[in-house]
Amino acid sequence: MDIYSFLTTHNIAYERFDHAAVFTCEQANELCPDMPGASIKNLFLYDKKTSSYFLVIVRNGKRVDLKALKNMLDLPTLSFGPEDHLHKYLGVTPGSVTILALVNDFTNMVTVIFDADLKNKALQCHPLINTATLVISADDIKKILSITQHTFDFLDIPER
Repeated sequence: MDIYSFLTTHNIAYERFDHAAVFTCEQANELCPDMPGASIKNLFLYDKKTSSYFLVIVRNGKRVDLKALKNMLDLPTLSFGPEDHLHKYLGVTPGSVTILALVNDFTNMVTVIFDADLKNKALQCHPLINTATLVISADDIKKILSITQHTFDFLDIPER
């Protein structure tokens, strides 16, 4: 899917910043320009026992305690999703995981969980590739989730 066509078609405003390819939050801190909005980390997680997928979104730099999150979500297991599942459901590769990839999740397999401190914050999001960042308002992020019919919640994501 052409993410820019999607955003334009649905009147979703964004501010675009081009930069060198970044694969980690550390690289983003070094190579990306100063941008408004919350710098975030997107974790594609998977519970193999229930075949449940999650996109967990936290501030850049937060180290998520997966065991505590698994218990919080009352799941039997929780780990990083396999690369082939990431491509199958979100259509992206590692290093390009983004909330905008939900436009590729036509079967709504992925549940979105935001860290509570991101509520009502504009977010910095990759546009399905890691050589640019779009800043999108909280209202427009919610609009994207509504259009793609994805459920989401704000939780106090445990940190290790």
